[in-house]
Amino acid sequence: MPETGSPLCGVGIEKIWAYPCTLSVDLLALAEVRGRPPQELRDDLLVLSRSINPLWEDPVTMAVNAARPMLTEEDRRDIELVVVGTESSVDQSKAMSTYLHRFLELGPNCRNYESKHACYSGTVAVMMAAHWVASGAAPGKKALVVCSDQSRESLDEHYEYVMGAGAVAMLISDNPRVLRFADLRTHGYFTCDALDTFRPTSRVETGNNEISLYSYLDALESAYAHFQSKAGGVDFDEYFKWHIYHVPFGGMAFQAHRTALRYCKRMKKSEAMAHFERKVRPSLLYNMYMGGTYAASTFLALMGLVDSEDVRPGDRVSMFSYGSGSGGELYPAVIGPDAKELIGAVKLREQIESRRTLALEEYEWLERERHRLIDVGDHRPDTSWLGDLYQERYQSSGLLVYRGVSDYCREYGFS
Repeated sequence: MPETGSPLCGVGIEKIWAYPCTLSVDLLALAEVRGRPPQELRDDLLVLSRSINPLWEDPVTMAVNAARPMLTEEDRRDIELVVVGTESSVDQSKAMSTYLHRFLELGPNCRNYESKHACYSGTVAVMMAAHWVASGAAPGKKALVVCSDQSRESLDEHYEYVMGAGAVAMLISDNPRVLRFADLRTHGYFTCDALDTFRPTSRVETGNNEISLYSYLDALESAYAHFQSKAGGVDFDEYFKWHIYHVPFGGMAFQAHRTALRYCKRMKKSEAMAHFERKVRPSLLYNMYMGGTYAASTFLALMGLVDSEDVRPGDRVSMFSYGSGSGGELYPAVIGPDAKELIGAVKLREQIESRRTLALEEYEWLERERHRLIDVGDHRPDTSWLGDLYQERYQSSGLLVYRGVSDYCREYGFS
């Protein structure tokens, strides 16, 4: 697949950061209480724990807390586009990007908007930002894209174990130190109308597991074919050293990889599993512990891959993003020269390990209380809940917190 000096081949992720929340739920312990075999989660779903927010955090705070540590004053001056990819917006009209613009203290001459297409919303935001940078419409300027999502209440549902929360922030520019999009002209994409997983109200997250599975794989097959028609029929296995897939849960990445392999190599299931363990499994490092991160999924997997393997500058990576509804995109990328250093600086493993694990009754109370407060026009979150959590993790930390809502106006401030 030819790569040229075109601006469409020199754009990508300059910086990346992640925010994994401050609370977690041990999914294996939860499964045991619910009467589900823990080994099914560990070995088949490939999930171990999930992230969750206290009541004084939400998708806005996660977005700001993911982006703020990454940006310098120079970055802030150069950003002229802000996009938030999410399916967890806190308002039906006001874009979360407006809060982000305010609390990151960006300049007034800045486009900003919110992207919605289920889990694909983050990737489509990144790609629109990349095309904007490549267009040269604002020479030397950069785009900030943040993916931020959290699950709805799902207690005792069969999909309770694939819920999660978290945010990933990325600076998109013509200096792709972390990841370069190999050639924006060769991206393969696909869309069709499907009712697989959706949020029909502010309170409900629902769908059909079987339709969701086949919609994902249909989108992958079609995006793969579209990519190959543009790229000239590259050898999918030989050309790419690593493969990243959308991760609603780790086991889905195996199903996706097995499907993709059918087009380049005939393998038994055991052979496909060994291939998956070598070229895909390393990317699941953080997804397994944070759960479903929706729009951030593939970018979190990128961070996991770089942190867990001997990934080198110039390594080629295939990336596939899927969003219910449905849409998918498969694209080639190249590991940047400073990926190890910049992703290592996030210390994401340490952040994840520092989360406080909730007891079952604490987790269930929190989920019910968050659900109860949806659409309530006046309330204040109780920061004394969980004893010293707020004092230990938030007080004077500089993290953005949700102060509550007054006459439906949301209030935020730095702790």
